[in-house]
Order: sequence, then C-alpha cells, then structure tokens
Amino acid sequence: MRYLPLTPGERQEMLQSVGIEKIDDLFTSIPEQMRLRTDLNLPEPLAEAELLRYFSDLASKNNDLKSSVSFLGAGSYDHLIPSAIKHLVGRGEFLTAYTPYQPEITQGVLQSIFEFQTLICELTGMEASNASMYDGASALAEAALMACAATRRELVVLPESLHPEWKDVVRLYLESQDVSITYLAMDEATGTVDPKAFEGISWSEAACVVVQQPNFFGLLENVAQFKQVAEDSGALLVMAVDPISLSLLKSPGELGADIVVGDGQSLGSSMGFGGPSLGFFATHSTKLIRRMPGRVVGETVDEDGTPGFVLTLQTREQHIRREKATSNICSNQALNALMAAIYLSIMGKEGFKDVGYQSLQKANYLKQRLLEIDGLSAPFSAPSFREFVIEAEVDWEEVNMRLAEHGFVGGLPLERFGHPGKVLFSVTEARTKDEIDSFVNLLRGLIS
Repeated sequence: MRYLPLTPGERQEMLQSVGIEKIDDLFTSIPEQMRLRTDLNLPEPLAEAELLRYFSDLASKNNDLKSSVSFLGAGSYDHLIPSAIKHLVGRGEFLTAYTPYQPEITQGVLQSIFEFQTLICELTGMEASNASMYDGASALAEAALMACAATRRELVVLPESLHPEWKDVVRLYLESQDVSITYLAMDEATGTVDPKAFEGISWSEAACVVVQQPNFFGLLENVAQFKQVAEDSGALLVMAVDPISLSLLKSPGELGADIVVGDGQSLGSSMGFGGPSLGFFATHSTKLIRRMPGRVVGETVDEDGTPGFVLTLQTREQHIRREKATSNICSNQALNALMAAIYLSIMGKEGFKDVGYQSLQKANYLKQRLLEIDGLSAPFSAPSFREFVIEAEVDWEEVNMRLAEHGFVGGLPLERFGHPGKVLFSVTEARTKDEIDSFVNLLRGLIS
C-alpha cells in the first residue's frame, strides 16, 4: 500500500468506529508467543543518494544472466522473442486493461483473446479453446478435474515421465477432491512409459489418462497406446503438450486427444525467473466445452448486424454459476496470451516450423558433441525434442557453478527428482553453433 498520512486524531476516530481503543486490539486473535515485541534489526535510515548507491552496489554482485548462454529448460525456455511483441503489449490499451466484463468498452481486449483462442485451436487441432489459464501445470490439474466431472469417475492416471512439479500441482488439486491418482511406470531403458505399465490399472474406474508430449526428459511418448486404452475403457485422453513441438509433430487433435493443455511461455514470453507464463486449454466444442474451466470469448453481432465480441461462456464461481461452477479459476493471463497471439502471427507457419526444426537439430548436435566426451553417456534411447538427458559420475551442481563463472547456464541436475548423476539439457533456436562448441569445450575441461 502507498503511504497514507493520518493524524493521531484521525487514527483514533477510525479505531472508535470499529469499536476498539488501540491498534494492538486488531491483533488479539494472534497468539501472544507469536507476536514480535522488540524492534526489527534494521539499519539507520539513509538519504536517497546513499540508498541508491547501496542498492547499486548490492545489485553489482549478481551474475548478469541476460548475457549468459543458457542450456537450461525443464519448463522455461530461452527462445528468441520478436522485439515487436514488447512494443505492442506495452500499449496502455493492453497493459492496463481490466477484466472484460463490459463488452461495449473492451472490444479490443476481447478480440485479442478471441484471436488467441483461434490460434490455439489451429495449433492443437481442437475445436474450442478458453481464454488461457495461469500456467501449464494448473491447466493440467483443471483438465483432470474436468475429466472426472465429465465421466463421473474418480481415478486419474498419470505417467511417471510427467514433469515432477506438474505432478505435485495435480496432486495438490486432486487430494482435496477425493480423486485417486495412479501412475504408469517408466521404462528405464527408453525414458518413456513402459508398455507393460498399462496392465493392472482399473481402467473401468479411470476418468482420464494423461500423456506429456514430449515428456519431462524431452522424449517422445507413444501416444497411440494411451489413446487405445482410453477408447477401450471410456476414459478421456488428456495431452499435455509443448507448443513448439507442434510445429513438427502431429497435432493432438489428429492423435485423438479429448483435452489438450500446455504452457505457453515459449510463445513470446520471457523466462523471467519462472514467470509469469500462461497455460492454454483446448477441447471438443460439442462434447466438453461447457465443462471447460475459465472463460471463452465468442464472436457475435449486435442488433444492427455489426460484428462484435463477448464473453460467451464463463464457468467461474464468482458471479455466474456460483456453487455450480466447474472451476475456481478467476481470471486468465490476457497479457501473456496476447504475447502468444502476436508471436504466432509474426512467425507464421513457416517461421514457427523453423523454430521447431532448429531446436531439434541444435539439441541433437549438442547431444552428439557431449557424447564425444569420455565419461558422458545418454541413458535413454527414445527420440527426443529440444531436451535430452546426459549421465555421468560428476557433481552437476558444482559443474553448473563453474559454468556460471564463464557465462554459461548449465542443464538441470536431476538428482533432486530421484535421478542421481543425470542432467537435463535444453537447446533452442537461440543458440549458435559457436556457443554450443564453446560450451562443450568448457564442459570437457571441467569434468575431465
């Protein structure tokens, strides 16, 4: 809150109006042992010039990550962002726009969301998209809840190869809803779901089966086997997809998905230390759209026949459906969704395909160069896209600290996720051959 000056008399008048004598009475519900009765250990006040100098000196101790060369991915990717995006989304009409409840004064925002929905439908091969979600992980959790509501079943089947943090988010959503989760084991040789894992699942009780494509390790799953068990059991097929991979792979719609979700950070949003991002959510318009969380912008005409845009569907809890709401999501990531729409429009089909192709080829080049180093190996045999895992008996956390000293951000050590000795590298179209070669030569010297 901004500083609001109040006189002692005004403070006393406010206290009397709420029926108390002193400010401490506002905190009587807080146990005495949890209250701080001493002054905070803060330094003496500084003049403005001194304060600016202090924080400048403090900031100078940070590594300049903007100039670092990144090979880190695992959900947030260093793709090139057309400079036009920041100039367009920085316009006041978009940057400060409020929630579009009143269509007569928010036609521009509504149209931008409508265009985003259209592009997501084209990208995923689905029939309907919502106005965006908070991020990919929460979008997947919402998809699982939607599947349970649509099928009236209470079992969600997740692959072990799903991003571990996405697993945590889904589990957090479902555990309070009395929904059970079971996992499909991973084949340690391929890095993808073991075909034998589909056996022994109570498929008649399953609301949905989830497949991440590519999976957490950057590997391509066999979606056909997921689709088959879904069809045979009446469960829904939920695909969590990387949007950049759809520049080269078949769309989820072609593969028979019922619900498609993903994280759209790579579509024009910066990494920003993990956010903000956006989630996208798409499904079939006839069977499932009325159960889709969030809001949907639609195109209509007014009484004079003039085209316009409105909030067509809103399944949120606040002001329309209340206790009948299908979701608790209260908003959408309109600004980041606009970034995604501008990005896809600027890139076009061929430009977008080139981003995917370069990411694929450059990641494969780095992988082959790393495998030339003694002691490094590739533990998984499945084909990969943009990301891959390397294994070695080294301390990857220590290696990353050494790499940072030379201006490189290394891969993600996977020991924290139960895979000691393994590290996940990512390569996008932003990396050059010289950068990759320099990284390999430096890494060779650090681990040999």
